[in-house]
Amino acid sequence: MSGVNDGLNILYVGMAAGLYLRPEYAIFNSQIMTGIILFGIITVLKFIYRLGLYPEYFTPLKHIHSPPNRGWLKGNSDSWFLEAPFTQLGEWVSTMPNEDIIRYYMVGNLERLILTSPKSLGELLVTKVYDFEKPEMIRESLRRITGDGILLAEGDEHKKQRKNLMPAFAYRHVKNLYPVFWAKSIEMVKTIEQELENRNSSGDNTIQVSNWASRATLDIIGVAGMDHDFDSLHDPDNTLNKSYRAIMRSPPLWLKLVFVVSLIVGYPSWSRKFPSKWNKEIEENGEVIRNVARQMIREKKAKMEDPKAETGVDIVSVALSSGTFDEENLVDQCMTFLGAGHETTATALQWAVYALCKNPDVQTRLRDEVRANLPSLNDETPITASEIDNLPYLNAVCNEVLRFHPSVPATIRTAVRDTSLAGKHIPKGTLFIISPQILNRMEEFWGPDADKFNPDRFMGPGKANTGGAVSNYAFLTFLHGPRSCIGQGFAKAELACLIAATVGRFQMELKYPDAKLEVREGATVSPKDGVLAKFTLLEGW
Repeated sequence: MSGVNDGLNILYVGMAAGLYLRPEYAIFNSQIMTGIILFGIITVLKFIYRLGLYPEYFTPLKHIHSPPNRGWLKGNSDSWFLEAPFTQLGEWVSTMPNEDIIRYYMVGNLERLILTSPKSLGELLVTKVYDFEKPEMIRESLRRITGDGILLAEGDEHKKQRKNLMPAFAYRHVKNLYPVFWAKSIEMVKTIEQELENRNSSGDNTIQVSNWASRATLDIIGVAGMDHDFDSLHDPDNTLNKSYRAIMRSPPLWLKLVFVVSLIVGYPSWSRKFPSKWNKEIEENGEVIRNVARQMIREKKAKMEDPKAETGVDIVSVALSSGTFDEENLVDQCMTFLGAGHETTATALQWAVYALCKNPDVQTRLRDEVRANLPSLNDETPITASEIDNLPYLNAVCNEVLRFHPSVPATIRTAVRDTSLAGKHIPKGTLFIISPQILNRMEEFWGPDADKFNPDRFMGPGKANTGGAVSNYAFLTFLHGPRSCIGQGFAKAELACLIAATVGRFQMELKYPDAKLEVREGATVSPKDGVLAKFTLLEGW
């Protein structure tokens, strides 16, 4: 940040520490009034600097090209909130010359860079990955929900945690969890069935997919992660499920505006420390989740101390067996798996149902493959990993859902030291956006049908994993490199089981097929209505 802004920050700090003036220099002979007026003047100056002067005269990133038509209030964005302008980003990527990085401005002329080439992505995500970290404001916000586990760890601490957790996510371990994924998928489907039967008199067969997806994935991460069934499918009002539903609500409009203002004046923590009901609920429910995780760990420890007990295949059993995590660190890891693990897959299942409803031919073809190759839902024989993995169209559909509708459409990084990307100087403190939402649909990577939902791109020799894309950085739903999602194999297997059981049992169509898609933006992005769909029970499987 430039000397101008640093000077204003010093004045802020001085007032916060207590700026006492002699009476003859006090405004209206009042120290309080003097402080308020000075605070107001400096705040106005910071607004002028941020909105008008910085992007035009003081940015150290002028050497990186930027789209035209920047406004002094909303920057290059159409939004008054701190939201990535995905529509405009897509247009810039397709119309501006690809020079590896694009500089743009959000509301309040807050500066961001987005990476657009394999060269710049490879450096940030792989070769220089530890030059870039999650900004502290993001870490503080997520810490209340996900704990201080591997998701938020940085540098050497991240390397250590990832190394010690990798055995729990190795494919040989995940394949032992397929029966858990399948059993819970069947349980979800049959519970939906029961609810629809109970509504027979009304004839209403509409369900909100988000409700069922969240409950099922919470149960799955409970069993597969902690060897504990939260039973959210049958008890949606259990403490943990209620806490997550409270946490995932969007903040009120006024608090979003407070966050924008706090960023412009350089104090992003204001919005999180603001004494609002929403902040209080986040803190309280985060503590509830932490206490549940701690209780589960203690129960698992006691169970493992029994010499007759077998070590489970759940994640916590593997982590405890390693002997490298103390209780509080395990609590943090469990909060990460509970929060990030269940919400992202629940969101992916919503998008899967939405996409299958929008593409009925894909839905029919997938159902035919599932019914022809997987056992009936009434067959109690445990399913194997190979039975799911050997269904090419199921895996193609899963991959295309994850490509076309990434649950987390963008992530943010900040340079923690002066560095460079693609030959361009990057000063410390520069903020970057890595956007799977944009990169996963780039024509440069995926060809002319990049903006179309087409599972067939993942069919055929050599395409099952790549989709025919020409770069390792074309599919970034799980990122890439040392900071890629450690649980991607777990998530893909879980999603495949959930989709297979659902499409095999129900004919699905949107309740409002012609309605414009509106999305809910938060830690994940999903259809705003939770995907209201009509589920028609199909016999014979």
